[in-house]
Amino acid sequence: MSDLAATRPIAAPPIAAPLARLALPRLGWPRGLSLPVALAMLLGLLLVGAAIAAPLLAPFDPNAQKLLARLRPPVGLARAIPAYVLGTDQLGRDLLSRCLYGLRLSLALALFGTLLGTFIGVLLGLLAGLARGVTDAVVMAIADIKLATPFTLVALLVIAIAGSGVAVLVVVLGLAYWAQFARLVRGQVLMLRELPYVEAARSIGASPLRVALRHMLPNLVGPVVVMATLSFSNLILLESALSFIGIGVQPPTATLGSMVGQGRDYLASAPWVVATPALLIALVSLCAMLLGEALRDRMDVTLRDR
Repeated sequence: MSDLAATRPIAAPPIAAPLARLALPRLGWPRGLSLPVALAMLLGLLLVGAAIAAPLLAPFDPNAQKLLARLRPPVGLARAIPAYVLGTDQLGRDLLSRCLYGLRLSLALALFGTLLGTFIGVLLGLLAGLARGVTDAVVMAIADIKLATPFTLVALLVIAIAGSGVAVLVVVLGLAYWAQFARLVRGQVLMLRELPYVEAARSIGASPLRVALRHMLPNLVGPVVVMATLSFSNLILLESALSFIGIGVQPPTATLGSMVGQGRDYLASAPWVVATPALLIALVSLCAMLLGEALRDRMDVTLRDR
């Protein structure tokens, strides 16, 4: 009997059983996060960080001219000056400094333009979807006219009336995509207003403002945020196009689009003047579009579990 007791394993104390079931968290790739999206997030953070820290990272004044050093190539090529890492433009200005400041201003213009367009579109879309009738018809008619009118003509009209400047360009960019936001929000509101909980809120006497703020807006956040990210990439390209044709931010202030526009005459002899800002435009647009599509897939209930 004593030998059997000596060979029997000693039972663990009761407190050890829960501890035995504890496991360290498993580290792995986040579910639903693809490699292109992860790289886009990392690259986007680097670009935004470089834009914010432009005054600290820029080695020279972006508008300082040095004609004796004009059209010098990047470091590593013949005739390069070591101090100018990415080379110089047609006026001897440092391309690295101008790209950092141009990236900063281009991102700011696209951000504020997106916020303004989102605000106008969401407000008018809510108004049209909730009021219906004549108000809905008028708002949608204005949106249709805006969609049918070439945006370049609208931009030229606004700039001719208000003049050129950063604030005017923000307004111009804000007017670019408000109709798409209005149509999206109106369609969502028309769908949401027929749901039981919205009808119940109206039946107990909730005001239209309370219905809009309490029951409509929370359900509109997902589609609106997704469309805003996609609109942001489009505004980057739109700002570049406006600056390229000379109706955007005026010299000597640098934006990525204006740098491409001013350097197009030197594309054959000094391609780096155009290549660097054009590459930044492509990278920023690509990051924004990849993040927007990933966010759309994440918020779409029909694709979430695939």
